[in-house]
Amino acid sequence: MDQVISALRKIRCHVILDEYKLHKMIAGVLEEEGISYLHEVTLASRNRIDFIAGNGIGIEAKKGKPNERQVLKQLERYAEFEKVKGLILVIERYMDLPETINGKPVVSIGLRKLWGISSK
Repeated sequence: MDQVISALRKIRCHVILDEYKLHKMIAGVLEEEGISYLHEVTLASRNRIDFIAGNGIGIEAKKGKPNERQVLKQLERYAEFEKVKGLILVIERYMDLPETINGKPVVSIGLRKLWGISSK
């Protein structure tokens, strides 16, 4: 998980106009670091995570400031799946998350925070 986090923290972008652009940036840094990944992975009906990297690290990307409760519920659903070993939320504006969900490590990477811009 540390290798994936380190790679994702290299992303630098200004305003994100669409999530597709963010997906391309995530895929780019994973490829640069030699981290294998699958994109748009269906875990079950109505449960499609943006990426599964390495050995089961789930990555969910969000632009702007989405509804925090909905995002948390989404991550809780993903954490129920055995193939997901940990979760990373890549989000334009940082969002506090618990350290674990369903016993799996969870990390939030706020892109504005990477630039040193306060997002709260």
